[in-house]
Amino acid sequence: MAVAADLENTLYMDVPAGRVVIEMRPDLAPNHVAQIKRLTREGFYDGVPFHRVIADFMAQTGDPTGTGTGGSGNKLKAEFSKERHVRGTVSMARTADPNSADSQFFIMFAPAPHLDGQYTVWGKVVSGMEFVDAIKRGDPARNGVVSNPDKIIKMQVAADAEKKS
Repeated sequence: MAVAADLENTLYMDVPAGRVVIEMRPDLAPNHVAQIKRLTREGFYDGVPFHRVIADFMAQTGDPTGTGTGGSGNKLKAEFSKERHVRGTVSMARTADPNSADSQFFIMFAPAPHLDGQYTVWGKVVSGMEFVDAIKRGDPARNGVVSNPDKIIKMQVAADAEKKS
């Protein structure tokens, strides 16, 4: 497993298949990274389902209701950048309102240039992408909605996890 240099800006996301390591990018999206870290430290993401998973596109999570309509209740102003949506990119989900991102995010399975500059990129998978690839896919006829979805087992800021070990 790759060890990131900056443990304060690294997430460990344990999913059923194994540990995914995400390098957060406060240089691109400081407010989004701060919110993700705060929610992670509160245990917000533990047990949250991957409610929308589309083959060859992305896996979305971060809604504790599992419906795609929930969140933490703290919306963020968009922090768009020139960072591209390629395999392993971690980006915020939102409604049609660019300033509606909250707690939901998605991980790209494949490049999606049509998302570039439209969604806030805040990280990238640096290890464990094979475990993201193993997340249960949703029904294409239902826009990727997953029945009996895989869940985030536990998500931790690496600096906190390393203190415990």
